[in-house]
Amino acid sequence: MTQFFDWREPILAVQFLTRIPTPQIHDFEPSLLAKSVGWFPAVGAIIGTLLFGIAILSAKLDPWLAAILCLLLWTWITGGLHLDGLADMSDGLGAAHRDPARFLAVLKDPHLGSFGVLSLIIQCLLKLVLLMLLIRQQQWAALLLIPAWARSGVFIWQTLPALAPGMAEQFAWKNSSKVAIFWWSVLFATSAWFSPALLAAPLVLLAYRQWLKAKLGGVTGDCLGAGIEVSESALLLITVLGTGIIGAIS
Repeated sequence: MTQFFDWREPILAVQFLTRIPTPQIHDFEPSLLAKSVGWFPAVGAIIGTLLFGIAILSAKLDPWLAAILCLLLWTWITGGLHLDGLADMSDGLGAAHRDPARFLAVLKDPHLGSFGVLSLIIQCLLKLVLLMLLIRQQQWAALLLIPAWARSGVFIWQTLPALAPGMAEQFAWKNSSKVAIFWWSVLFATSAWFSPALLAAPLVLLAYRQWLKAKLGGVTGDCLGAGIEVSESALLLITVLGTGIIGAIS
């Protein structure tokens, strides 16, 4: 009998993307990592739920305090995984000058360069300010949805050629088109009801894919992580601006 549900897939997705304690997987198979991608948006929803909770509780004291706590939680619960990818990709792009070999060489370097440091500073400051504005606007649903939307981007980013053996190559082992349609339908419907500005999310995810294709011709594991960070900031910005425009019109 074919097993309908493999509990290892969501557990591995949680293990890979967060610091949340989970049961150990003793019979790990490399193919499980590719299959776990289908659960990435669900993990994003878990992260969003935690952000929602801390924002609701602390916003009563001060929006800046709530934003700082949300940023700290967001960074801690992901273990800085995606920030690391953003820093590495920034260093690679800064040193590559359209040379793919140089780009990949820099990605493998464990040291952090000036471009990576600047990208981390800018990203954290951007997220902090946008979180404060979002909380001040009381856009609680956006906090729930943005981490899920950003992680659903892996479904289409992984369809690009892998530039080197690694995470991107392993994620591409699984065709996630049906899973992507399911999650995007759920997120689209939920956004339409609770946070209409996030209906632009698919455009953000597709735009990043087109940028990767044009700039690098493919993808790496660091590019996937960077995409999640970039998408989260872009969606925070879109929500804040969209809410502000709607408020000004009304």
